[in-house]
Amino acid sequence: MAVASPADRRRRPIRTLTQALSALLTAVLLAAGPATPAHAAPKPTIKQLKKELAALRKQSDKLITEYYNGRIAHQKAEKAERAAKEKLAAAQEIYARESVELRRIAIAQYTNGGPQSAATMLSGAGDPSALMGNLALSNHLIDRQNARLSGFAQVRDARKQAEQEAAARAEELGTQVADLGKRKDKAEDLIRKIKDKIDKLYKAPGVRRSDGTWVPQLPGGSDNITPRMRLVKTLVKERFDVPNGIGCYRAIQDGGEHPLGRACDFMLSRGGSMPTAAEVARGNEIAAWAIKNSKRLGIMYIIYRQRIWHARTGAWRTMSDRGGTTANHYDHPHISVY
Repeated sequence: MAVASPADRRRRPIRTLTQALSALLTAVLLAAGPATPAHAAPKPTIKQLKKELAALRKQSDKLITEYYNGRIAHQKAEKAERAAKEKLAAAQEIYARESVELRRIAIAQYTNGGPQSAATMLSGAGDPSALMGNLALSNHLIDRQNARLSGFAQVRDARKQAEQEAAARAEELGTQVADLGKRKDKAEDLIRKIKDKIDKLYKAPGVRRSDGTWVPQLPGGSDNITPRMRLVKTLVKERFDVPNGIGCYRAIQDGGEHPLGRACDFMLSRGGSMPTAAEVARGNEIAAWAIKNSKRLGIMYIIYRQRIWHARTGAWRTMSDRGGTTANHYDHPHISVY
């Protein structure tokens, strides 16, 4: 039997300690069980997002209705306030004129010895019966003046009150409109975010090359457009609501993508007329959306307002004048896909 050397005896406790630690670690791992990876929250489905979007749209429509109703009420209050100011100014002008006339009569009575002298001065007659008649006339005029002044004083006070109430109402409505405007903007911002989420759940069908371009697709279906173009068309239609029509395939061979089923025009107006400012803004939004999603959806270029944006350069450049509103794409953005 071999006898362990002193060196071996010195190394043995170390090996024993190592083995003990290894065994302890193994036991701990076995007791803990296999490691379980953390589960990420499942992504919402298109159906869930669209349901949330519909609820938000309903909320936004309600807020927008309240917002515009508030604006109309605010405008009516401002109109009432202006009318009250105009009537108040007219009443004050009449009041001032009648006050001057009454003061003139009062001064005449005082400086000429009372109502009889004032009436005589007014009539120019010295006959007693005439004086009595003129006195009655003077008193009648004074009573009428007093009544008119009293009436105009009431009108003035009523208009002043109406003016104050209109101003208070206008201020109140202004606060409400501002609050509704903020809530409307918040709802529309949430709608945009949900639309962005929905967009990201879609990817262009087909094969993408390493250089960023896509393998061309053949058109199909009753609309004679490619699957890639059909997806872009559907997403734009759902997101922006194009009321004046979308034109895609056309048989005329003009060197573009329309005959190939790889282009669509999203019309902002009809009959070649210039679109309104609101529709121009809609066209800008469609173009910006197409640029933002160009890589994922296989968008090759966009033409809008006599400019072209190409995926190769990532920038807009001006195009030559083609001689018309439609030809220069002022009434529609054009989107072509690979």
